[in-house]
Amino acid sequence: MTETSSWYVTLATLCWLDWGRVAFIYHIATAADWERAVRDGQYTTSTRGLTLAEQGFIHASTASQVALVAGTFYRGVPDLVLLVIDTERVGPEIRYEHVPGQASPYPHIYGPLNVTAVVETRPFTPPPAPSS
Repeated sequence: MTETSSWYVTLATLCWLDWGRVAFIYHIATAADWERAVRDGQYTTSTRGLTLAEQGFIHASTASQVALVAGTFYRGVPDLVLLVIDTERVGPEIRYEHVPGQASPYPHIYGPLNVTAVVETRPFTPPPAPSS
């Protein structure tokens, strides 16, 4: 297995269905942002380069959506972790909202994510950046 293909194996092992409801959702974070959240007790980064205050919600994904998000927004970004979030433990409202051009709605967390909802963090390597 190569370094660049290891993220496919990780994604393939994610369990996300429990009797028709999504039991876990996922968020790709920088290690630094997650470390800050652990210190502060809450996570407030919406997505790469945007805070919760700027965006209004925290972007998340179902297991089947993580690969697309990683390849689109995090290609070649170092020092990432994948947050595994238990939806039953999330304090703020989670809304599943349509994203233009996507078949399935994406989960959005409307408030600071309590770190107690994150049941696992995994080192995460997105696909490499395209060579010039």
